[in-house]
Amino acid sequence: MKKSLLVLLFGLLSLILVACGGKDEASSEAQEEEVIGGDIEGATELTFWTFVGQHVDLFRDSAERWNKENPDRPIKLVAETYPYDQMHNNLLMALQAGKGAPDIVDIEQSKYANYMQGEPQLLPLNDYVEPVLEDSVSSRFEMYAKDGKYYGAPTHVGATVMYYNTEIMDQAGVDIDSIQTWDDFVEAGKKVVENTDAVMWNVGTTDYLMDFFPMVSQRGSDFFNEEGEVILDNKANIETLQFLQDVLYKHEIAELTPGGMNQTEEYYGYMNDGNAATVLAPLWYMGRFLDNMPDLKGKMAIRPLPAWEEGGDRTAGMGGTGTVVTNQTEHAELAKEFLAFTKLSKEGNINLWKVLGFDPPRWDVWESEEVREDNKYYEYFGPGTFDTLLEIKDEINEIHLTEHTPDVATEYNTNVAESVLRQQTQSPEEALKAATDKIRGMK
Repeated sequence: MKKSLLVLLFGLLSLILVACGGKDEASSEAQEEEVIGGDIEGATELTFWTFVGQHVDLFRDSAERWNKENPDRPIKLVAETYPYDQMHNNLLMALQAGKGAPDIVDIEQSKYANYMQGEPQLLPLNDYVEPVLEDSVSSRFEMYAKDGKYYGAPTHVGATVMYYNTEIMDQAGVDIDSIQTWDDFVEAGKKVVENTDAVMWNVGTTDYLMDFFPMVSQRGSDFFNEEGEVILDNKANIETLQFLQDVLYKHEIAELTPGGMNQTEEYYGYMNDGNAATVLAPLWYMGRFLDNMPDLKGKMAIRPLPAWEEGGDRTAGMGGTGTVVTNQTEHAELAKEFLAFTKLSKEGNINLWKVLGFDPPRWDVWESEEVREDNKYYEYFGPGTFDTLLEIKDEINEIHLTEHTPDVATEYNTNVAESVLRQQTQSPEEALKAATDKIRGMK
């Protein structure tokens, strides 16, 4: 039986909210408002809602550029930041009621399916999206599409990579560029454990985005098929979970992630002290290193994920926020044009990197001089970040989001990972089949 609207509004729990800018910003109780262009006479007011305060930085910069380049069409941008659940709930209720929605709003990817039910109350962006698809990682746009209409502008690629502590790897006698497959990774891990005081890796139990889901996606698998049917217990997913269990207990090259996930203070201290050689995370995780692991500056190198087999995919797109224009705006064309100016133009994509440190969806800017200018990310990691992205730009698979995506997150993080990875009371097949049966029963 389908969930009631009340459950959809208040019951969907998602742990993916950290993906676009920070757990702390998303969970803040304080609502913040900032007005850009409020002193310009005759400016058209546009409202923007977000759940990540950092995203306002991008829109502030964009509004200032817009007003400078378009003095005959200035805008007054009212940017409001809400707690994650509050913002998504308020938006859903406003769209259902037909009033109270902003002109422009961020929607986190795991919540997105809730706004695609029936006839979307959002405006298509095809006139602005279609011209840039050829130069973009198109799978990141498909996430926010329905029936050939593109409703959302992505915030980043979220390309998942492997971060290597080169100091530990050198001590172990391992050339990180020799690690091409997960089998190579295991063998390198054995050398790390044998020759250093560190483990190779950590496996999380409370955030499936930081190991299980990207490893599933790079195999061409998913949790749902194109028809929205749950396939969590398929062969590829069972084998992936078995691999995670094996690196812990069979190969003994990994430990459970301190704090359950790699975005906790406990983990940051552990990693900063050199207790593990690698981190699997999207490119946006660079900011976590800068903010929380200062002692690793100059030691970390970014490489593609190991492939499951030679020639296989070496990355996955994880996390994300699609920014949309609602059908309640009184300035539809201006709102769409400003959103495209902010997130779809070349300058806008360059600023996704320069302002936020995100990997921009338009891969044609990855080779531009602007993204290779010295900044705090290059100072920490060294050159070559965008060379890695260019290697893997065509290896990001589309993922299928449904209203039950948050249920998969809850089942994995509370039951599957606990029974398979921590307690070892169920096999991967048993745990995934039980979770699949439970989710199917929710429909």
